[in-house]
Amino acid sequence: MKLPVWLYRLRPLLGAVILIAGWALIHAAGAVDPVLLPSPAEAAGAFWNGMTQGTLGADFGKTIVRTLSSFAIALVVAVPLGIVLGASQRLYESIEFAIDFFRSTPASAMFPLFLVIFGAGEQTKIAVAAFGAALVILFNVAYGVMGARKQRQLAARVMRAPRWRVLTDVTLLESMPQVFVGMRSGVSLALVIVIVAEMFIGSTDGLGQRVMNAQMVFDMPEMYAAIFAAGALGYAMNLIFLIAERRFVHWGGK
Repeated sequence: MKLPVWLYRLRPLLGAVILIAGWALIHAAGAVDPVLLPSPAEAAGAFWNGMTQGTLGADFGKTIVRTLSSFAIALVVAVPLGIVLGASQRLYESIEFAIDFFRSTPASAMFPLFLVIFGAGEQTKIAVAAFGAALVILFNVAYGVMGARKQRQLAARVMRAPRWRVLTDVTLLESMPQVFVGMRSGVSLALVIVIVAEMFIGSTDGLGQRVMNAQMVFDMPEMYAAIFAAGALGYAMNLIFLIAERRFVHWGGK
C-alpha cells in the first residue's frame, strides 16, 4: 500500500513523537519521581512561559550570540590556515601532532588556562569555544584540500592554468564538501562548549547558567525547558548548514 506524500514528509517528526510518547508513558506510570521527571506538558508550559513572559528568550539569545561569535572567530582563523596547511602536506605533517593533540583534548580541560589568560568574563567563554571549533574546522579544511582529486588539478595545469586559479577553481571547490562537514561540526562543538562555559565560568545569563540554576532549586520543568531550548538551537544550526550544503555544494562527490 502506497502511503500519501504528506505522510512521507512527516517522517522526520517520528523520532520526536516516539520520544515524547515514551516520556509521557514513563511519567504516567510513575517509574521516575515526578519531581525529577515532570510531564511533557509541564516542560512545554515552562518553555512557552519562559519564551513569552520570562527571561528564557533573553538567555536563548545570549547563547546564540556567544556561539556565533566564537564560530565566526574560528572560521576566520581556521579556514585560511587549513588551506595553507592542506596545500603543503609536508607543512601539515610537521605540526600534525600538535593539531591532533589539542583536537583530542576535552575543551573543558582548557578552561583553567583560558581563565588565567582572559579572566572570568565574556571573553573566556567565546575564546575557549572558538579554540575548540577552530581545531575541528582546521582539520577538515586541511584534509579537504589534501583530498582534492589530483586528476582535475593535473588537467587544469595541462591547460596552463595559473597556480592561483588551480587553487581557487579546482582545489577549493573540490574541498568544499569536507569544509562544510568541518563547519557543521565546528558550530555544534562551539554551542556545546559555550553552554558548558555558561555553567561553570561565572555566568549570569545564557542557557547553561539557566540549566544549573534550575537544577539547584529543583525547578525541573524550568530545567527541561532550558535543555529543550539548547537542543532545539543545536538542531536548528545543524539544519541550516545542511540546507546550505545541499544548496551550494550539490555537486559534491560528482
